[in-house]
Amino acid sequence: MTKDELIRHSLNGIVRWPCKFRPASLLYIHAGLLCSCPPVFPISGIIGPMAEFMKPSKTLASLTGRALADFSMIRPGDRILLGLSGGKDSLSLLHILRHFQQRAPLRFELAAVTVDPLSGDFDPSPMIPYLAELGVEYHYVRKPIMDLAKKHMGRKSYCAFCSRLKRGFIYQTARDNGFNVIALAQHLDDLAESFLLSAFHGGKLKTMKAHYVNDDGDLRIIRPLVYVRERQTRDFAHDNSLPVIADSCPACFSMPTQRQHMKELLAAEEGQNRLLFKSLLATLRPLMSEGLPVLPDVRTSRVLAPIDPVTDGANNT
Repeated sequence: MTKDELIRHSLNGIVRWPCKFRPASLLYIHAGLLCSCPPVFPISGIIGPMAEFMKPSKTLASLTGRALADFSMIRPGDRILLGLSGGKDSLSLLHILRHFQQRAPLRFELAAVTVDPLSGDFDPSPMIPYLAELGVEYHYVRKPIMDLAKKHMGRKSYCAFCSRLKRGFIYQTARDNGFNVIALAQHLDDLAESFLLSAFHGGKLKTMKAHYVNDDGDLRIIRPLVYVRERQTRDFAHDNSLPVIADSCPACFSMPTQRQHMKELLAAEEGQNRLLFKSLLATLRPLMSEGLPVLPDVRTSRVLAPIDPVTDGANNT
């Protein structure tokens, strides 16, 4: 599908743009307008009911807010680029960060980027009109990641290879457009799975970090959902009818993965031990703090509800 066909398809064939797209397979949405130069009219009201930001539950907002404060994730003036796959987690984080953008005493900018791996089984292009309706600055990057992975990687490392490629394209988009912070939507379940993978297959006690600086030192990476359970983002997306893209990582559904095995192990254990993730969070918190950047006090705790993620939030839905 060509770029023009992609846009016509995503907008139900209604909108025609009188200008050419930028190179490098990038599509941009700025303040509700889709194009590389100002189009002749906005698409709000053309593609159906107006999308709107949804308010997270008190528990979901509190857990995210506590993580933002505990790990000093946001500083005044930050320009944050959210990695948006179209799955339940990243869509939930989009709405949660918008909630804090409106409430927090500090000011920060928020935009999103989607990397389309050009897989026949996965089409994130519906995010284009959705982000336009929300009025969020949006960067849509089309790269043949699936083909590259199939060509160069074996089955066991398939997801890791795709993840590294996607991360590189997100980093480049951030640099090209002046963003200094990248927000990723991994949650507590993801961190627990990574911990087991590292222990079982790598011989190390480690997991994903909540907040760190990349190797080049020019970008900070934050994970605001590190205290949130997967079922909480699932419920939020379902209750608010968010336009979740099914199978946001197609490789994980077409090929067996070690991570899926860890997920099944944790689910079985939690069936026997309902406090499993409370214990895991206490174990993981020092590991996710490793390499935490030394930042000025941003005082994000002023907008947070007093929920302790170990004693309360880890087991709440």
